[in-house]
Formats: sequence, C-alpha cells, structure tokens
Amino acid sequence: MVQLYNTIKMLKTITYFFVIILFLSACGYKAKQLEKWPISSPNGEIQASFWIENGKPYYEVSFNNKPILVKSALGFVLSDNDTLSNNLILVNHSDSAIDETWEQPWGQQKFVRNYCNEATFNLTEASGSKRSFAITFRVFNDGVGFRYSFPNQTNLTTFTIMDELTSFNFHDVAQAWWIPAYKDNRYEYLFKKSPINELDTVHTPLTLELPNGVFASIHEAALVNYASMTLASDKKSGLKCDLTPWSNGTKVNVTSPFNTPWRTIILGHNAGELITSTLMLNLNEPCKLEDLSYIKPHKYLGIWWGMHIGKYSFWEGPIHGATTARSKEYIDYCNKLGIDHLLIEGWNKGWTPQWYENKMHVFSFTESTSDFNFKEVANYAKAKGVSLIGYHETGSNIENYLPQIDAGMKMYQDGGLHAIKIGQVGSRLNMKEWHHGQFGVNYYQYVLEKAAQYKLAVNFHEPIKPTGLCRTYPNLLAGEGGRGMEYDAWSEGNPPEHTVIIPFTRLLAGSMDFTPGIFAIKGTRVHTTLAKQLALYLTIYSPIQMLADLPENYVGNPAFKFLQDVPVNWDTTVVLNAQIGDFLTIVRKDINSNDWYLGSITNQEQREFDLPLTFLSNGKSYSAEIYADGKDACFDSNPESVQISKMEVTNKTILKIKLAKGGGQAIRFIAEN
Repeated sequence: MVQLYNTIKMLKTITYFFVIILFLSACGYKAKQLEKWPISSPNGEIQASFWIENGKPYYEVSFNNKPILVKSALGFVLSDNDTLSNNLILVNHSDSAIDETWEQPWGQQKFVRNYCNEATFNLTEASGSKRSFAITFRVFNDGVGFRYSFPNQTNLTTFTIMDELTSFNFHDVAQAWWIPAYKDNRYEYLFKKSPINELDTVHTPLTLELPNGVFASIHEAALVNYASMTLASDKKSGLKCDLTPWSNGTKVNVTSPFNTPWRTIILGHNAGELITSTLMLNLNEPCKLEDLSYIKPHKYLGIWWGMHIGKYSFWEGPIHGATTARSKEYIDYCNKLGIDHLLIEGWNKGWTPQWYENKMHVFSFTESTSDFNFKEVANYAKAKGVSLIGYHETGSNIENYLPQIDAGMKMYQDGGLHAIKIGQVGSRLNMKEWHHGQFGVNYYQYVLEKAAQYKLAVNFHEPIKPTGLCRTYPNLLAGEGGRGMEYDAWSEGNPPEHTVIIPFTRLLAGSMDFTPGIFAIKGTRVHTTLAKQLALYLTIYSPIQMLADLPENYVGNPAFKFLQDVPVNWDTTVVLNAQIGDFLTIVRKDINSNDWYLGSITNQEQREFDLPLTFLSNGKSYSAEIYADGKDACFDSNPESVQISKMEVTNKTILKIKLAKGGGQAIRFIAEN
C-alpha cells in the first residue's frame, strides 16, 4: 500500500509539473523569463545579450569576454505616464545573418562590407491592451546596433512618446569626450574630457575610453521622423537616452507602423578603429535615389573667409562681398588655381548686419541684391568651366524659407547649378524648436528630398547631426554640425587639440565641412602651422573640401600644389596611429589612381614618429612629395614655415615624421610605373 501511495503521489507531482510547464509555455513568458539570448559578432569578439526580467527588457554587451555594458534598460514612457516597459512577455524571436558588400558613390572607402548577425525579439504586454513592439539587434565586428519597431496595430496607432528608457550602463566609469546638449550654439562647442559620472546631458557621438583599454562611441543611425538622442548621466557609470523635446515638452509624435533610429555602440581595440568603422552606414537603408549623376565630390573656393575676417560684408554696402564684379574675379581665380567650384554667399536680398540674430530675419531666395546679377555670373562661370554652389541662409526662419524653397531651388537648377549650401543660423528653428528635435529632423529630411528633386547636392550648416543617411540619400554630401574653421576668424580661435579630437567625436557621425586651408596665418587666431592646414584635408574627411583662404594668398605659394593634388574621394582609408586629443596619422588611397596621401597632425606638443609604409603596394616604388613643418615652425610664433622635399620610398621604408607644436605633415605618394 505504501508503495502504491508513493507511486500515485509521484504521478500527481509529474502531472502537476507538466501542467505548469504547459501554462507557462502558453504565456510565452515565465519559462524563459531570465534566459539571456546572446547575439555574437561574426568574429566572435563582441556579444550582445537580451533578456526579460520581471516583465522588463534588458540588454548587455561584452567585448573580448570583457563586460562593457551591463544590465541596461529598454522601453518607453508614453503620454499620461503610460509605461511601455513593464508586464512584457517574449512572444518569439528570430535569428539571421547578413553578409553583403556594397559600393559607395563617394566615401572614405569604395566598398563596404555589411557583415553582422541579427536577432529580433517580438514582445507584447501580458495583459491589458496587449500592445506589441520588437527589438532588433545587429552585432558587427565593429560594434552593436539596436532599434525598436512598432507594427501596425489597432491598440496602438497614433501616440506620443514622452521618454525613451534606453540606457547604457557601463561596467566601469569611463572617460568621455563631450559637448553639452541644449545650448544655443547647437553642436558648436569645444570638446572636454571628463569621467561619465561628472557629465550632465551631452550630445552624441559620445566617445569613451574604458578602464580596460577599449574605446567606444555611442550615437544613433538612420534618424528619421524622431527626436535626436542626447545622453544624461546617472552620476555613476551609466547614461540614459534623453530625447530632444518639442517646445511643448513632448518628445516624439508617431503613428504605427514605424521604426526608431538605431542606437549604436561602436567598439575598438584602439581609438583608430573608431574612425574606420562602417557600422553607421550599414545600419542605414540602401540608396533611394535613381539619378546620381549630379552628385560630384569636389573642392571649392568661396567668397566666405573675407566676410568672416571683416574684409568684406554679407550685406550690401561699400565692402559687399557678393557683387557681380567680385564674383567674376573669384571665377577667374578658380581658373588660375585649377579649382572648378565656387561658393557665393550674400548675393540675395535680406542680408543686414543683424542677419545672425534670433529675430525671424527675412531673406529672399530668388531676388538678387542691386549689385549682383545672377544670370550674368552664372553664364560667366559656365563659360569658364566653373560650377557655382548656391547658398540659402534661412536664419532659422523656416516659415519664411519653405514657401520659397521650390522657386529658390528651381532658380539654381535652371542656372546649371548642382550643389547648394543651406544654413540655419539661430538658436532655435522658427525661434521655437530645437534644430535636433523631431521638428528639425523632419525639416532637414524634407529639404534634402526637395533638393534631390531639383538635382542639388546638399551641404547643411547648423544641421542635425549626421546619422549615416548619406547612404540612403547620397546627395547629402556634408554638413557642419561642429565648431569649424570660422571660429578662427572672429573668436579666440580653435586650440591645437581641437582638430585631434573631432576625428574621434563629431566626425564619427559623418563628413564635416570644416573649411580648412588657411595659408595667411600670421596675425590671425588660426592656431596651426601651414603644414597642418594641408594635413587636415586627410584627417578631417569630407567629399567636399573648401579652400577657405582668400584666393590671392594661394597664388605663387608652392604649398598650394598639395591642395590642387589632394583628392576628396577615396578607395581605402588606414589609420596609422591615433591618440585622442594628442595626435593622428591617416593614409588614404586615391579612388582614381594608385597614389596614396598621408596626413599627420598633433596638438600643442611637437612629436616625432617612425612610420612603416607597409600600406604601399609590395614591389612598387613611389615618389613621396613631402610638405613638412619647417625647422623653426611653431603654431604661435612661426606658423607659415614649410619645408617641401621629395624622396623615393617603398613599402619597406620607415619614414621619420617630425611635427612642430600645433603642426602637421602632408605627403603625396606617387606610384611609379
């Protein structure tokens, strides 16, 4: 009897156990509540893991088996404090792999390999309205990207996001290079370095050095119809997404179905690997434009620097810069110097000495000033083989600009122009909305697509930060979105370390129209040597590069040959050495020849490097044209001293590089047949 009793008791226990299992399986939740689902990079070095704990979603990231991000939250808060991060269950998940190679129409390298492992986790609320969304992770050899996707659903159609709960909790306190968010000058600040527990709220890309020697950069990709992400410190070792608000305090207004931008974490063994990452581009959609014939990387002169240093004015008057006569003079300089593009700013009505003030300034985008004849200048440029670059300065008065945008862009198209610079000077758009809030994101997207309609390639100033959209819309050639060269004209200037910080911070987002090339440095606030101005064309990437100085300062200067020669479109890019804020050496291979170009820059310290030239082709000889700091060069006492020399090299050569204080070196390696 005892044995029979025990047998019956055991059968009841087994039956009860299977009932519980079936119930939990039906819920799709409890049985796998704490199970971590790993997603690894193809090379196995990077691993992300996702799991649900007590109804809340979390993720973590490791690199070479070292914890980078630990238990970091995911989810949302909607209007009326409606939380979409609790009571969640995992319905199902799917895994896939991506391995494809695509060709860029322009870029730092011609071919890009999109190589990653992907996992999508479909979640729903266990009770209540049972709203659903998915989280997709893609893990590359150079980092991790993840985003939220909301399917079409009757219980969540049009809604407002008040907060995104995405966090980045680092295993240890990292050092960060940062600029502040929510300031009137947008992104135009000098970077500082601090532990993340001392930060307030900062812009991305946020670049970090971890105690274990790993370098990381947090940013976002494919920012469309959403507020841009800033990062708020928890004053410990974590950061939380802080979406840029509308003026009424809401963050994002959306209708399902929709995808958020990708949250990105680029990882590198060293700082140089951050620069060559292609993760941002790979997380954007393929090109949507059919006609790319008008999109041409180029170098350009401009009636620009003279206005910033006060020689000319933007507005009409005795020293107006954009007159018909001066425009023709600059076109002639383009011919003389071998530069085939020219930017003319200040040609249209509306410019006054107060144009940059936050006063809803009104510009016309079709009416010329009394001393400028658009058709005459356009015809003169065409006859001389020079392409004009149009300019629309909105003054952030978007209400004034958008009703005129079609007429303004059509005027350029009819005049044979295929490139345009568009400025949004002002602390707020319409004196109301942040440039990088959802309003601004949608505004810039609309203008970009409108420009494609009129076959205009765009250079945005005072823009939303780049997020890799140039893959989808390659007419987005460049943007400002940082503290550029104009600050050397009318402020205290950019310190020498500025240009050895931004390649690891701002430039990780995308190309920047920094506008280097100042040759007349003595007596200015330009804190570099002339050789460093040359090297910036390699270390600060852009498919369009301004030769910013007054053109008369280039005539007869032998160093100008390098600016004539250096390309703006590349086949291959290699970082030879890098230390954020201290030094950087980059080499790039020309897309149209076998020539290589080198740029090496330093901060206020002088340096020497022994550089193996192993990037050159084996068995070939090269003629190296070297533009180096002179023996007595120094950024603050003798900045214009340049030593130009030639030598024969091969890939077995070890080249000694000497950089002056605030200096640089630029080299062209010409492949010999």
